[in-house]
Amino acid sequence: MKRIFLLEDDKTLGRGIAMALTRAEASVVCGTSLEMAREVLAEERFDLLILDVNLPDGSGLDLLRQKRAEGSSVPVILLTANDLELDEVTGLEAGADDYITKPFSLAVLRARVNAQLRRGAPKASSALSVGPFIFDFVRMDFRRNGRPVELSKTEQRLLRVLVENRGHAVPRAVLVDRVWTDGAEFVEENALSVTVKRLRSKLEADPARPEYLKTVYGIGYTWEAAP
Repeated sequence: MKRIFLLEDDKTLGRGIAMALTRAEASVVCGTSLEMAREVLAEERFDLLILDVNLPDGSGLDLLRQKRAEGSSVPVILLTANDLELDEVTGLEAGADDYITKPFSLAVLRARVNAQLRRGAPKASSALSVGPFIFDFVRMDFRRNGRPVELSKTEQRLLRVLVENRGHAVPRAVLVDRVWTDGAEFVEENALSVTVKRLRSKLEADPARPEYLKTVYGIGYTWEAAP
């Protein structure tokens, strides 16, 4: 799950932005002052920072410069009421990845945020080692304890979503949306359950007692790699 930190002193606007950006794959932590932001960022890691420039106790630019001076490459979007070209240039030269002036459309903000999260996502290595498995989604080569496992395209897509979000419960609706991406308007209600069953039969030592691909009752499924 992606984690976003939002620094915005207008609490009403901050709540609206947080609601617009929060979804199954992303959570938002809010701060309302520079001091609060520094405390949170000293303790927690985030995939994206959204910083208001004008704050009661300083400027989001100061925090941006601090993070870049520390060597952080986390994507940063600046929010500001200043629409002068010089202000935008100042923000970008300070290390911002994007710059949005108020007022703005939440749809545009979501699109900009999604673009930065994709850009900031670490490049997956060709072969991913997870417990006794080696999954290579580029070469479509899947192995358990060194032995090849044949997976259908649908099984590969489902496995990839689960493995990339391992340790987190992925809702059924999200899995259906991510796996069946052929534009079909209707997907059989039990298609996901059937695909999960097939994956377990190919990857689990005992499919009836899955050790990795587990059901999270009332939510969906999770991939829980062995410690």
